[in-house]
Amino acid sequence: MQKIIKVVCRLLLGFMFCAFSTVLALKSNLGLSPWDVFHQGISNKTGLTIGQVSILVGIIVVGITVLLKLEIGLGTIANMIIIGFFTDIIINTGIIQTSTNLFTGVLMLIGSLFCMAIGSYLYIGCELGCGPRDGLMVALVKITGKSVVLIRSCIEISVLVIGWLLGGTVGLGTLITVFGVGSCVQLVFKIFKFDVGKVNHKNIKDGFLFFNKCVNS
Repeated sequence: MQKIIKVVCRLLLGFMFCAFSTVLALKSNLGLSPWDVFHQGISNKTGLTIGQVSILVGIIVVGITVLLKLEIGLGTIANMIIIGFFTDIIINTGIIQTSTNLFTGVLMLIGSLFCMAIGSYLYIGCELGCGPRDGLMVALVKITGKSVVLIRSCIEISVLVIGWLLGGTVGLGTLITVFGVGSCVQLVFKIFKFDVGKVNHKNIKDGFLFFNKCVNS
């Protein structure tokens, strides 16, 4: 039982860091992240809300990672639900105020990148499945053997360009995210000596078996 508590706490802490990252970026007032530019662009063309587009894109990305032979686990499903829940809580508490100047906005955005990197390290390390977008990064790192910074940056740039072409809003914060997120993720992984290419995620069935074994041991 103690092992389950430890894994669940690490998973939730990772999701909490990811939620803080989202809110910090939003409140920095410097522009949308590449993925949100992508979501907004599709929203503009389809009439769907950004939230609806985000869910649909998540489902499609999960499908792609399955085709790339990356296991989808309980953490993948939890990621799509819990991060959004935590994000709403943080926004509603009002503990993070909207930036009113460039300096604090940039600091908040940099903080956002490191929060995302730490959150990714924590929950990916649970080996219960990546979130849709991190899962795509992990799958491509394993297939290509290239660095996290290169793969993450290529993904971010790709969705940014498509989103911009579809009418998404691009700002200074967007560019900082594009060129900074990969480096921040790789730096955090290096500090914690975490090799994402060696992570062996449990699929949904194995996840239930893992928890059941912990309870009965």
